[in-house]
Amino acid sequence: MSRLTQHKTFNLPVNYNELHYTEKRIVREQYIVEQDNKCFYCKYSLDKDPPIHITKNKINWDLFPLNFLNSPIHLQHCHKTGMTEGAVHMYCNAVLWEYYER
Repeated sequence: MSRLTQHKTFNLPVNYNELHYTEKRIVREQYIVEQDNKCFYCKYSLDKDPPIHITKNKINWDLFPLNFLNSPIHLQHCHKTGMTEGAVHMYCNAVLWEYYER
């Protein structure tokens, strides 16, 4: 039994800003399952590093909070609406934020 089946599931997308941190983890895991373990942004496996066309983008890590690097998979959300979009590689999340203001 996966950890996801032990918890409630959400009707995605959900408002990221209204989630407790434990719910964010559950939503991220639900997206991973629903996305067949593929990154929402680059479409590559979340078990592997993002592809070179993503990692060639230079990231200014000083722009991000210290805990940003703690998890290899992030829950992507729209910063304007707060709505979740999917599970992404940490590096893809950084690219989306720094280059596309997402």
